[in-house]
Amino acid sequence: MLVILGYIVVLGSVLGGYMMVGGHLGALYQPSELIIIGGAGLGAFLVGNNGKAIKATGKALPLLFRGSKYNKAVYMDLMALLYRLMAKSRQQGMLSLESDIDNPKESEIFANYPRILADNRLVDFINDYLRLMVSGNMNAFEIEALMDEEIETYEHECDVPAQSIAQIGDGLPAFGIVAAVMGVVHALASADRPAAELGALIAHAMVGTFLGILLAYGFISPLANVLRQKCAETTKMMQCIKVTLLSSLNGYAPQIAVEFGRKTLYSTERPSFTELEEHVRNAKSPAKTE
Repeated sequence: MLVILGYIVVLGSVLGGYMMVGGHLGALYQPSELIIIGGAGLGAFLVGNNGKAIKATGKALPLLFRGSKYNKAVYMDLMALLYRLMAKSRQQGMLSLESDIDNPKESEIFANYPRILADNRLVDFINDYLRLMVSGNMNAFEIEALMDEEIETYEHECDVPAQSIAQIGDGLPAFGIVAAVMGVVHALASADRPAAELGALIAHAMVGTFLGILLAYGFISPLANVLRQKCAETTKMMQCIKVTLLSSLNGYAPQIAVEFGRKTLYSTERPSFTELEEHVRNAKSPAKTE
């Protein structure tokens, strides 16, 4: 929604200012310039990326127009879920988590947090490392190193579509110049026409530069930053899980472990110590019945 709002502000400001000085919108309507710029940008995108990157970019585009799915309530659900899992393992042993790990959709613990259960990446991340902890064959340092590797890999994968979109944005001003030059060439080739017609042709050519710069900095390049921000939010969730599970593995009580996880969160979503304590207290009752 913010992306659409931003586009409206960009268009309103640019076109509104243009009209204030007496400009005519009809002069800006140049489909041929858009075809040159857009087609060249798309072609460069296909040339500069492999099939995996193109597919990843296509999957990432719908995310640009959705709001953030990670907010304070989701973080609280995540920490309550981790608390209940760690409390069960502490009371009944790590092997008691096998049924929850193998089939989280049938798990009573996971079922209480549908927003977390719906996020397959987070569920897999939690269960994969709980499975390693249940096996007991790896120490905390080895698991931490493996977590860091997985998070780093995820960050690299996330950056592929963001980098691809950023490269398109970087190239559009140059393609705008290409369109403008071709328009000027056409105008010079029509030098035998009256001065008024030549002026119109040159004005149309200059629209190419305008469109290239506007599309790049007002529409395309900002999308790369949005994708990186969304990636950072998911990474923060994974870091919270990592710190919480490692704290539990190192022998800290579940309530202390989730406090460690709380400290990793962004201040805009981080619950206070009191809020987390109350939320965890509410999670204790179902944990005892496991």
